[in-house]
Amino acid sequence: MTPDPLSQKFAALADPTRRAILARLCEGEASVSQLAEPFDMSLAAVSKHLKVLEKAGLISRGKEAQWRPARLEPMGLKGMAEWIEHYRRFWDRSFDRLDDYLRKIQKGNDDGEPN
Repeated sequence: MTPDPLSQKFAALADPTRRAILARLCEGEASVSQLAEPFDMSLAAVSKHLKVLEKAGLISRGKEAQWRPARLEPMGLKGMAEWIEHYRRFWDRSFDRLDDYLRKIQKGNDDGEPN
């Protein structure tokens, strides 16, 4: 069974190496050897990480002669951002209710009596 696209994206980003690769690709496209530089791993291992990111739709790979640059696919992150945004709105509303409640308590304690 193939996981849904959102699960695939979150699973791809569960690995810190893949998150670091995405962060590097925010600066622009890069080759496997350029992406491998900060890591203590083989080019083959970095290529495996790139395949996971590509399968999740977070990056794409080009073909320019011998060079296969990887580039970030911003639209690949869109579904994740929309999913997270739904919960951000929930958290904001929850914090707003908490603020209202704390103001109400504070106002009730303004009568000079100890807590």
